[in-house]
Amino acid sequence: MLKARLIYLALIIVTVIIGLVSRELSPAVVPLFVGDILWGLAVFLLMRFLFIQKALTFTIIVSLIYAYATEFSQLYQAPWIDNLRTTFFGKVLLGETFYIGDLASYTIGIGLGVLVELSLCALITSMYPEKD
Repeated sequence: MLKARLIYLALIIVTVIIGLVSRELSPAVVPLFVGDILWGLAVFLLMRFLFIQKALTFTIIVSLIYAYATEFSQLYQAPWIDNLRTTFFGKVLLGETFYIGDLASYTIGIGLGVLVELSLCALITSMYPEKD
């Protein structure tokens, strides 16, 4: 299980770095929704890291709830949270403004995470087949 957690941690770090770099590039080079897809992927990987022994369906549901709740929380406007959203970590973790299209990007990112999960499982199974 430790090896699997390390794999997820490495994937989270790589995904976050790519996501941050994507936001520094011009939207003409990398559209903004790519960063949102990567954020959804990072959420899935984080939830898989935290709940590694739970079923994949559980991770998908928790990831969607977290991502959607984060987006809908942007509808809440108060000085303290608006000030938090102006910081680097506030922007990355909470976002700035509500946009319904982000929900689709998060869903795609989480779906991409599921594909990564299934691909990793298939790869590991092919590398270490069960012996009769």
